[in-house]
Amino acid sequence: MQKKITVGPKGEVVIPKEIREKIGIKEYSELIIDILDDSVIIRKIKPESVSYVNFYSTTYSRKLKKKIDIKKIAEEQYKGNT
Repeated sequence: MQKKITVGPKGEVVIPKEIREKIGIKEYSELIIDILDDSVIIRKIKPESVSYVNFYSTTYSRKLKKKIDIKKIAEEQYKGNT
């Protein structure tokens, strides 16, 4: 899909609504801009997926004297079972 757009006086461009809706760009979405030869490529940044292991393996407790690295323990167990 190609659309003709105009660069504003401060260098800004407006991405047409049809394109924004098609790829899910909303207000304050973060984008990546690349230069390839004489072309400008604008891509939507895919949100980073949160690793469930990282999310659930961080545990703190007032009773513990140190942080338990459950992820490290799980990885060691996995390596031992293979």
